[in-house]
Amino acid sequence: MNPNSTLSNIMSTHKRRLISTLLASALGLASLQTAAFDIKGALKDAVEKEIGQQTGNQATPADSNADSAKSSSATTSEPAAFNWKNPSTTEEISLGREIAGNLLGAAPLVKDAALQKYVNSVGRWVASQSERPELPWRFGVIESDDLNAFAAPGGYIMLTKGLYKKLQNEAQLAGVLGHEIAHVVKKHQLKVLQKQQLLSMGAGLLSDKYAKDNALVSKAIGSGAEISARSLDKSAEYEADRLGLSYATRAGYDPYGLTDVLQTLGQSSSSDASVALLFKTHPHPDERLTALSESVGTQLDKVTNGKTLENRFYLLP
Repeated sequence: MNPNSTLSNIMSTHKRRLISTLLASALGLASLQTAAFDIKGALKDAVEKEIGQQTGNQATPADSNADSAKSSSATTSEPAAFNWKNPSTTEEISLGREIAGNLLGAAPLVKDAALQKYVNSVGRWVASQSERPELPWRFGVIESDDLNAFAAPGGYIMLTKGLYKKLQNEAQLAGVLGHEIAHVVKKHQLKVLQKQQLLSMGAGLLSDKYAKDNALVSKAIGSGAEISARSLDKSAEYEADRLGLSYATRAGYDPYGLTDVLQTLGQSSSSDASVALLFKTHPHPDERLTALSESVGTQLDKVTNGKTLENRFYLLP
């Protein structure tokens, strides 16, 4: 046996486990500096400014509001309160931006501008078919061999390079992104965060002074990253599958894109390290396929003009 090959395999396994651990738990550490979580300097600049998209240098209304609020709070002695009972869209976007930056701290974006631009184009088209097209949607592919995807409040979505390499056409990509878009549309992660924060604050602590505490928001950022990497309940995952399939179909894609991906994932061995986190945080792909079949029935049989667009699918070098 080649000792160099053995060492390489050990290092590769160690690296995969390290990234998995970071995504699953270390993401929750709130002691890191908030500046390191600035998604504007990471996801937005890497995906938009570097790529040269026309929207890259234009601030969305939500971004402008968030920036204005940030500037305004900087001129006062106390930061603006975060309304955990009923967060505004601007607050949701701001929180999601920080959570996504936290995720990127564990696994950076793949250094392929064309790939990032392509995924953003597909993702934004699918998101435009959802109930929240006005969000400043951001998409990215991160450096990880694991097979997984993550969503943060406000429209920040990332999938791993490992999962992307398993895809064979644009319809499959649209299905995966549609699932994550659905999580954001239904505010699945945000609702978990709200519940956690309100419980930790307690009925007697819902004062303006406590709500303005920076430490509380920092803790939520860490918890949000962990929630994005860990599991939601099964009902949320099944709902995201149904809605994601619907969004991709509305966008003109073959409706079986997501089911094809689930079938591929279902064929993976439970001992495969690349799917360990996915299997731990989601219902098994076979369960998801069964739930989808039961909810959709024969409705997909009526869709005969969906596109797979394998010829347009961006292949990694």
